[in-house]
Amino acid sequence: MSATNREMGRPDLVIRGGTVVDGGGAPPVQADVAIRDGRIVCVGEVSGVGAQEIDAHGLVVAPGFVDVHTHYDGQATWDECLAPSSWHGVTTVVTGNCGVGFAPCRPEDHDMLVRLMEGVEDIPGAVLTEGLSWNWESFPEFLDAIESKRHDIDLAVQLPHGPLRVFVMGERGANLEAATHDDIARMADITREALLAGAIGFSSSRTLNHRTSDGKPTPSLSAAEDELLGIAGALADTQRGVLQFVSDFKDREAELALLEKLARVSGRPLSVSVAQTDASPDHWRGLLQWIHEANGKGFALTAQVAGRPVGLMLSFETTLNPFIGTPAYQAVRKLPFEEKIEALRKPGLRQAILEDVAHGRVSPAAKALLRFDKTFVLGDPPDYEQDPSESIGAQADRAGVGAAAFAYDRLLENGARTFLYYPFMNYAEGSLEACREMMQNEFTVLGLGDGGAHLGSICDASFSTHMVTHWTRDRQRGERLPLETVVKWHTQDTALAVGLCDRGLLAPGYKADVIIFDHAALRLREPIVVRDLPAGGARLMQRAEGYRYTVVSGEITYKDGVQTGALPGRLVRGAKPTPNP
Repeated sequence: MSATNREMGRPDLVIRGGTVVDGGGAPPVQADVAIRDGRIVCVGEVSGVGAQEIDAHGLVVAPGFVDVHTHYDGQATWDECLAPSSWHGVTTVVTGNCGVGFAPCRPEDHDMLVRLMEGVEDIPGAVLTEGLSWNWESFPEFLDAIESKRHDIDLAVQLPHGPLRVFVMGERGANLEAATHDDIARMADITREALLAGAIGFSSSRTLNHRTSDGKPTPSLSAAEDELLGIAGALADTQRGVLQFVSDFKDREAELALLEKLARVSGRPLSVSVAQTDASPDHWRGLLQWIHEANGKGFALTAQVAGRPVGLMLSFETTLNPFIGTPAYQAVRKLPFEEKIEALRKPGLRQAILEDVAHGRVSPAAKALLRFDKTFVLGDPPDYEQDPSESIGAQADRAGVGAAAFAYDRLLENGARTFLYYPFMNYAEGSLEACREMMQNEFTVLGLGDGGAHLGSICDASFSTHMVTHWTRDRQRGERLPLETVVKWHTQDTALAVGLCDRGLLAPGYKADVIIFDHAALRLREPIVVRDLPAGGARLMQRAEGYRYTVVSGEITYKDGVQTGALPGRLVRGAKPTPNP
């Protein structure tokens, strides 16, 4: 396609001569991209001059990534920059996942929802207490609060089950009591109200892994079928929204039957988180087979999967480290970082901690952190697919020392800011072959990055960059994937999964969310701990190199990783139709 200014009007921005990877899976082609009024008007040869031009020769031009699984519910109310996601080519995020969030909420339940988010998503309560303005009660009011603040990327929000249940049922909801007929009717009414106001969907959690900071299960854990069907009916009534679930699948057959019934009653797309566990390394295959069969019956079901392990970042500066469960460590656990490290370097404390480990004096919850056969030095640039022969345990064996002592000494290197990496999901066989198989399934979609959450223990919001670098260029321990395939998975496929049909593709009429990067130079940096949250709260953050430009709605928001000051990001209210060119 070629176009002149006379035909399309003068473009606001022309991206010249880049290697266009369009998001639809087509092979890369060299082309110009013209943008006007926040939309793409031409992909091809643009003879007219734009008001602004970018020379993209030698660079990849692709749609901005759409991340469907984040937790920016709190951060979006106080921060214009939805980092780290916006540092990694992401131009749209979906938040309100896993049944947790902050609306609807009565004033008397503020603390309860803070404890829920603190426990489930590792966001410190002090950060939320200081950062949240609570200038809302209903879900539409929460959307208005989000919309009143400008952001660097777009944001869509789901209605979370936990707050909804507590809003309607109060303490009965928090205490997992069964909902009455009137409770269910009220939840359905609020769900309809939220969807009509612009909620992108509804989310719920049915896993014991999700607990409040004081150890109580998430309010939606045991919600009965009639409650969930009542909510699903609200989606059917409005013909809006998607459903997102996370589950333990303890009673697999009963749970799958319930999810299928929800898909049937709602008539809406439903996704469920799927990952490989060490305890049942092949369980995910059965789930994907069920999803395949459900789609054969006409239901729109997908699995949200990840392209790398779900892994804990262990260090003496983060929430967790291998020795956090020992009695000897408790004496320094809450000390300021420098004082803590000074104490940990003393031979006496080192010996006491290592003796606790040797004699099994470790709290039950922390024993998994001593899996040194599955723990690695992350490195810089970080390596998320290391051979088991490079584990802490294997290295310690070769060095002739104990694994705990080897790990302890590694953690004190580099100013005690070395990260150990414990991949507790998607790494049962010591490689990412399971991830590759999951991603290549026709009924999966990329998710589970959790941007905005797990601030002191997990740093997976960078997985969009990892997908491009590792899977298309750097992988050594298995098959690589075509760049156009990986881009499609993270743009058009994710956008369509949540009904945002106006983005994720470089084609005329589509939203002008574009990333321009140097494929050869693109790389992740090692995470660091920064203290930039309300109340001086700390979080893991991770930069990338090689993104030359990020464009949102036609405005350049980042240049060489630095914010330009433009804040075109907006709240996305509900699904968006496919554009007419």
